[in-house]
Amino acid sequence: MERVERILIKLIIVQCIFLLISQFFFHQLNLLPEVKELTKYEGVNENTMTDILQTLKEK
Repeated sequence: MERVERILIKLIIVQCIFLLISQFFFHQLNLLPEVKELTKYEGVNENTMTDILQTLKEK
């Protein structure tokens, strides 16, 4: 059982490293500008909390 646990821990560490590397490439180096445009279109990169609050106050 210890062997399986060691393998799983190593896989988790490798997955985290790949996740961090891919996030760095996508966001910092701007390799895929289409992804950046999609986030602007969806509005996830902006803080729109005030608009949401104004909508709730109108009801």
